[in-house]
Amino acid sequence: MSQNRGGYVLTLAIHPDEVPEEIFRDFVGSRYQVVMVRLNDDNTPLNRDLYRDPVKIAGILCKDPLFQEYLFRAFHIGDQSETPTVVWLRDKLGIQSRAELKDNKDACLKLFSIQEEFIAWKHQNV
Repeated sequence: MSQNRGGYVLTLAIHPDEVPEEIFRDFVGSRYQVVMVRLNDDNTPLNRDLYRDPVKIAGILCKDPLFQEYLFRAFHIGDQSETPTVVWLRDKLGIQSRAELKDNKDACLKLFSIQEEFIAWKHQNV
């Protein structure tokens, strides 16, 4: 893989036994779509949704000093520390514990929305 001014250039080498025969009969200049997916060690597709685990996201956000600053500036919470951040987030999501995020879809959607707003704020202010 390399990069040029137009973007990233990815060169693939495909074993002849794995190329569908129809491709050899297509006219020169034919266009194709290739799908690429990261694989686990057992060659199954990596489920990237696992990285969007709401319980982990809530914990990470509450410990993030920049998220604490965002809440302090945008919502005027008590101070820039983890405890008021946790209290604010629980109240905003309508939950008593992060564990509730495993089954509460509405709270998850609110959390993802808050995370997106924070990311947008971060890009403008950092």
